[in-house]
Amino acid sequence: MTRDRQHRQWDAVVIGSGIGGLVCAAYLAVTGRRVLVAEQGGVAGGNSHVFRRRRAYEFDVGVHYLGDCGPGGLLPAITDGLGLRDRLDYRELDRDGFDRILIPGAALDMPADWAQYRARLLALCPRDAAGIDAFLDVVAGLGQERRDAIVAAEDVPVTELPQAAPQSVAWGRRMLAELFDHCGLSPRARTLLAAQSPNYGMAPDEASVALHATVTDHYVRGAYYPHGGGQMLAAGLLEVIRAHGGALRTRSLVTRITLDGQRAGGVVFADGSRAQAPVVVSNADYRRTMLELVGAEQLPRRLAAKTRDARMALPWATVYVALDRDLGRHANLWWYRGDDIERFYRDLRAGAAPAGGDFLFASFASGKDPHGPRVCPPGHSNFQLMTLCPPGFDTWGGAEDAAGGHYRTTAGYRREKARLTETVLDTAEELLGPLRGHITHVETATPLTHQRYTLSSGGTPFGMAHWGTPGNRPDNATFVEGLYVAGADTRHGNGITGAAVSGISCAGRITGRRLMHEVHAGAVLGDPALLPPRPAGWDPLVVSRGDSARAAA
Repeated sequence: MTRDRQHRQWDAVVIGSGIGGLVCAAYLAVTGRRVLVAEQGGVAGGNSHVFRRRRAYEFDVGVHYLGDCGPGGLLPAITDGLGLRDRLDYRELDRDGFDRILIPGAALDMPADWAQYRARLLALCPRDAAGIDAFLDVVAGLGQERRDAIVAAEDVPVTELPQAAPQSVAWGRRMLAELFDHCGLSPRARTLLAAQSPNYGMAPDEASVALHATVTDHYVRGAYYPHGGGQMLAAGLLEVIRAHGGALRTRSLVTRITLDGQRAGGVVFADGSRAQAPVVVSNADYRRTMLELVGAEQLPRRLAAKTRDARMALPWATVYVALDRDLGRHANLWWYRGDDIERFYRDLRAGAAPAGGDFLFASFASGKDPHGPRVCPPGHSNFQLMTLCPPGFDTWGGAEDAAGGHYRTTAGYRREKARLTETVLDTAEELLGPLRGHITHVETATPLTHQRYTLSSGGTPFGMAHWGTPGNRPDNATFVEGLYVAGADTRHGNGITGAAVSGISCAGRITGRRLMHEVHAGAVLGDPALLPPRPAGWDPLVVSRGDSARAAA
């Protein structure tokens, strides 16, 4: 390609192909914008992408289960509004227990029903009955208020908020630990109630009540898994983007967002080429976006300071396992060695206990999608064992950054990774019985792995825990005209659905429309007739690979 062909004019450039960026790009495309998605890796999808091993197993990186995918659900509304109704299918998990929470002396099967959830908690913690009732009243009410706000036709006037959203006003910006204290809950009750908090990577003294309520309400509406695995989401969104004139450029690291005064003008890539556009959306890490791509020297002083000082949510490590026998498991497992979750988080943040021995999350892809064409061979199992890690990279043999992947060959890193793997497998055998004699594949991804693939600060998939003030996060618009942000760092929250909501909200800010309200009410903005056919052997991973030449043409 010539330099002239690489300097192309677009209506919008989206940096990063995570779900937030792809949803935003898709909605900009179906509303008439010509969009380029720039991805530094080789495959689109961010934390929703998959990888394959031994021509037998397909592992999901971040899609372990999705909430609220039934009729009227948020994620189906977003994808249906793009014309993907017949291309994405969500398989519901057991409504009587999609998660099993295990702490010493108690097992809680998480149901897709607030009344059953309350009854099971009261049976396990009868001395906390009054506090649990008060706690769930706040969380259920706040979760409903937050969801109503997402799909509303217009914002509620500030003067009407106390009547329209009383729980949000009273508790939304306060920390979860404050609500625990207010309700007088015991450590045991707190542990059961916050057991799924690793879904957002924050301790009760870091997570807002609004965040906890949104995530809890999200799953109580039903837990689901996409048929065909997480890559189906990215592939479908890319079909929409390409069908409406957009393109994906992979292996294209953005090194700078260009500014024309206080207005976005496009991006510069590592190879020196440029893409010009009056709108730039960063689905990349917020700290990197502002401090590096825009440049700290360009930021207002207070914004630069609070962005530089932002504290990230905790990172995960994941051990991917395949067995030559069928475990037959379906529900996720949340296991804690102790029954004081706040002490667990304190010890973790202080580095007082090695990761993997006190907490484990197990997710069984082969049980959730048993007929998936690529999950694993018949009679085998495919699952992930995940654990939270201390913040920072001090525990990883002195590795300080994931740039270039050079850390992988250092003795200290290899030693700590091997220790973590063995610790996690030991813990898994406590829960699942002997496994090692049946393992056909095992590999481990650390926070440094995550940072290398997604360029996320701290190697966390959950974004910032603290930006200026507790519970605060950026909105889609920025101080630069034409520059917007989407993804896990924004106020719309964590996870696949939170990222998707951030993406459609961002597109709505750009187009001046309440897109979430429109599609939740049934509007279909994309044209299904434009989407390409899916022949026999259609592969979502192939669809999710970019072509730089085609993207620049």
